[in-house]
Amino acid sequence: MNSVTSPLVLPGPDDSWHDWLAARCSISLDAARDGLRVLKNGAHEDAALEVWNDINIALANVFAVASLLSQVHPDEQIRDEAQQAEREADKLATDLSLDPEAYAALEAVDATALDADAARLLQLTLRDFIRAGVDKDDHTREHLRRVAERETALGQDFSKNIRDDVRVVRLTREELDGLPEDYIEAHPADDDGLHSITTDYPDVYPFLMFASEPDARRRIHVAFLSRAWPANDALLHELLALRAEHASLLGYADWTEFDAEVKMIGSGAAIGDFIERLVAVSDESARRDRDVLLERLRRDDPGATSIDRADATHYAELVRRESFDVDAQQVRRYFDFARVRAGLLDITGRLFGVGYDEVDATAWDSDVAAYDVTLEGEPIGRIYLDLHPRDGKYKHAAQFDLVRGISGRQLPEGVLVCNFPRGLMEHSDVVTLFHEFGHLLHHVLAGRQHWVRFSGVSTEWDFVEAPSQLLEEWAWHADILRTFATDADGEPIPEELVAKTRAAHDFGKGYLMRTQMFYASVSYRLHHEPVGDLTEMVRRLQTTYDLFPYVEGTHFHAAFGHLQDYTSAYYTYMWSLVISKDLLSAFDSDDMLETRTARRYRDTILAPGGSRAAADLVTEFLGRPYDFEAFAGWLAEAPVPAAT
Repeated sequence: MNSVTSPLVLPGPDDSWHDWLAARCSISLDAARDGLRVLKNGAHEDAALEVWNDINIALANVFAVASLLSQVHPDEQIRDEAQQAEREADKLATDLSLDPEAYAALEAVDATALDADAARLLQLTLRDFIRAGVDKDDHTREHLRRVAERETALGQDFSKNIRDDVRVVRLTREELDGLPEDYIEAHPADDDGLHSITTDYPDVYPFLMFASEPDARRRIHVAFLSRAWPANDALLHELLALRAEHASLLGYADWTEFDAEVKMIGSGAAIGDFIERLVAVSDESARRDRDVLLERLRRDDPGATSIDRADATHYAELVRRESFDVDAQQVRRYFDFARVRAGLLDITGRLFGVGYDEVDATAWDSDVAAYDVTLEGEPIGRIYLDLHPRDGKYKHAAQFDLVRGISGRQLPEGVLVCNFPRGLMEHSDVVTLFHEFGHLLHHVLAGRQHWVRFSGVSTEWDFVEAPSQLLEEWAWHADILRTFATDADGEPIPEELVAKTRAAHDFGKGYLMRTQMFYASVSYRLHHEPVGDLTEMVRRLQTTYDLFPYVEGTHFHAAFGHLQDYTSAYYTYMWSLVISKDLLSAFDSDDMLETRTARRYRDTILAPGGSRAAADLVTEFLGRPYDFEAFAGWLAEAPVPAAT
């Protein structure tokens, strides 16, 4: 097979990843440096953009493997080497963005002679040079270079501390009361008769949901929200200061203005306005549902005057069980991991016309499954599913690039990195799997671009989540779930149970929105104003925006990994949700397997990648600009639970 249709050949878990990583990165970095020399030494104007594309393909190949392996490889030495490669690529990318000769070569390109894609690429590229500071004096450019390198190092250390700080709480058997039997069996007692519960996601969320002992829940909650503290406190202080300095050197009022300029929202001030708008629109249902939780808590603790996050997940589960007749432990018996994974592939294959052929491909861990993806029989990419926790692995759920797809040159390859249990899954885990798989589909389906800048999930950052939030909807429809959600006897999940689960899920959407706005305010405000005591600032923001009070002894910001990747723009989850609810209005809720709309969506929204502005893609799909109406209607539909 030629290089166009051949995915990367990766080492196996026991092979020399050191040699492979070093070769992959050094070859690509050398190619990028060679390309820069060609560009600066007088590449013909007609070829300048192609040379620039080659440079950025080479850089993207380094960033992809380095970013992935720094988060997932079982060997800490390989993770460290990948981080070092990522820093080297970042340094070269910074040097490129601050190189006046490279800028001049591209500025000389005649935009009027270009097609639409190339003209868009040129316009965005020249904008990026200016945002990097290429037009500043020598001293300022050098200072910006040092700031950018330090930002990269701090960001990597911030993420590493979150990834590596796994805390353990040892509990008695009585403190595990209420938890499912398979959970207890997976956490056997040690020689002292104690059970070790970690701060990894598969341990924490079932515990907070089901454990009946409040002190044990509180210990787990505090441990979970103390990860990477105090180490990340100091790192974050320095990182925030550097970002503020970075923005100031470029002439922006603060980092939020710099960051928002290239997003759909347009300005930092608009982020604050958006947060306040969502707080206002969700307030009534948020307070109503929060008060339901508090009343349920008072049945167990008559003196309670408030309810916080250490108790909220548990009492939300009780309300759903008692008022909506939904027991999450009964629901989860229909969601065996292997069947869910197979069902996800079947559903998305049918919807979008793609095929998944499992292949015996080597990878960084024996748990990883690989699939070649085809569209109408043509190979269009490869995906890797790395879905269970292990030591040293990324602690959240995300899609990582392995290769950015370039038409005629390299197939897109993406990796889904999650931390799901190996047996029965919570339905919330199923929703998360569908969500993250939406990113993976976007990466592969948009991987046939000529320009690497537009390949894959490369839209404006505040649109990135919308396609994934849309795909979540297929995890909520009974006719979809019944194709793969069966119990141990092979009986599919009852339609009535799915309907009850959806109603129970919709309970609390208002207060969850307020919590999301708390997170968004942390992301925004930490970058908008000087901060002394980070924990105190987080406490103040939680009091202002969340309906659940601060829990003493916690340091949420230290393990809020999105402060590294989203910086000031965590609002984007809710901005994208507004758009995704509007996109959903184009689908037939009574026939979610109807393929005509799904494939039009595939071709209109997903396949173009970043080749057009997100607002234009949405307008073409909907036949009108997106608006707030569908989102507001969805929020207003929050159900009122029956009296208990």
